[in-house]
Amino acid sequence: MAHIINPTILREYDIRGTFGRTLREADAHAIGRSFATIVRRAGGSRVAVGRDGRRSSPMLEAALVHGLAASGIDVVRIGVAPSPMLYFAEQTLPVDGGIQVTGSHNPADDNGFKMVLQGRPFFGAAIRDLAALAEAGDWNAGMGRVETDDVADAYVTHLVRGRPAHAFRIGWDAGNGAAGAIVEKLTKLLPGEHHLLFTDIDGDFPNHHPDPTEPANLAHLQRLVADRRLDFGVAFDGDGDRIGAIDGLGRVIAGDQLLSILVQPVLAAQPGAAIVIDVKASQLLPDRIAALGGRPVMWKSGHSNIKEKMREVDAPLGGEMSGHVFFGRDEGGYDDALLAAVRLIEAVGMAGGSLTALCDAMPRYANTPELRFTVADDRKFSVVDEVAARLRAAGGDVDDTDGVRVTTQDGWWLLRASNTEAALTARAEGRDEAALARLMAHVDAQLAASGVVRT
Repeated sequence: MAHIINPTILREYDIRGTFGRTLREADAHAIGRSFATIVRRAGGSRVAVGRDGRRSSPMLEAALVHGLAASGIDVVRIGVAPSPMLYFAEQTLPVDGGIQVTGSHNPADDNGFKMVLQGRPFFGAAIRDLAALAEAGDWNAGMGRVETDDVADAYVTHLVRGRPAHAFRIGWDAGNGAAGAIVEKLTKLLPGEHHLLFTDIDGDFPNHHPDPTEPANLAHLQRLVADRRLDFGVAFDGDGDRIGAIDGLGRVIAGDQLLSILVQPVLAAQPGAAIVIDVKASQLLPDRIAALGGRPVMWKSGHSNIKEKMREVDAPLGGEMSGHVFFGRDEGGYDDALLAAVRLIEAVGMAGGSLTALCDAMPRYANTPELRFTVADDRKFSVVDEVAARLRAAGGDVDDTDGVRVTTQDGWWLLRASNTEAALTARAEGRDEAALARLMAHVDAQLAASGVVRT
């Protein structure tokens, strides 16, 4: 029985849609059938499955498991878990792949699937091939077994292995997401004083949207840190793979700033190591990595891209502006916001004990947030290509690793096509506000030359 998966939910890095509209249980069953077929044809026989706390996740997980088993795969269910715990299970259990049912940081009605096969991210063309198998009904058949395994304690033990001896007063906001129960277990094992927010898992996210990269979603944490006079605070997205952080004054720490702090103990232990960063990162980050004796490697945005590049250059650490922090092979080779929180405690302790002071010492540039504006899917990539061609013809300093990143005396600006929606994104950073204005004028002029107005 062939099944057509709505093409709008086939993203570059995962499968994600709105439950009941673009994503249904039948899709989950077909995804299970196709993924099981791919695993079996690669010589595998077992897959781990986890899910987040959304209301639709139990139904989607059940249909997914049924589909996996119907194509002859044995399934190990780990229950409600943050995505990094599913990755941990895939690394440590005798399985050949893993699937997490999760809508990540998306709205409560959204859901989807993150996949890993034989220890590597399953993305891009592999997701399209999975959909093609479903459309053709080209599935293996069988009768796989289904079992459960509780890996939570083992995962928390992994998080605190070599745990920091530094004791801080910290606020933790789990955002009612899948990381809540793990935050409760983890903080009981860490030194210091810990104040927890919203660790009860609730798929309606009644307190705030589960995306810590949006400053508005950190308001509860900022009040907690201010009221209790805590040293700093950390927050997590709906599936625990993105981290947000604030210092003792409530200032939001951007993803590149966070990585500039985390990198110090890593490079102290591994001098000269490569550190992978995405093209959106502030200049402060490659400068910091180089000053500490490391080798900054700028690469394409997207968690699957960063993971693959880290594997290629054997990097012990990587990160994105989106709040994903990635760890090297010795620590699993995946993104884990909970481990990032533990490592932040370690890094702040090694650097003298004040995250606020570390933030005060950072270079200050004028920059924009990531600017996103609608451009049709059949036009967005060609616009970037046109801009790149004009700039090269004019002799500009252009890096086309992921879109177009242009460096001038004023600073830099970036234009890239979104891999997940019909949009272009832009970001710029100047040495001061006047320089930033000139950079954005340059962006707008290039867009206008391709018939695009940024709104």
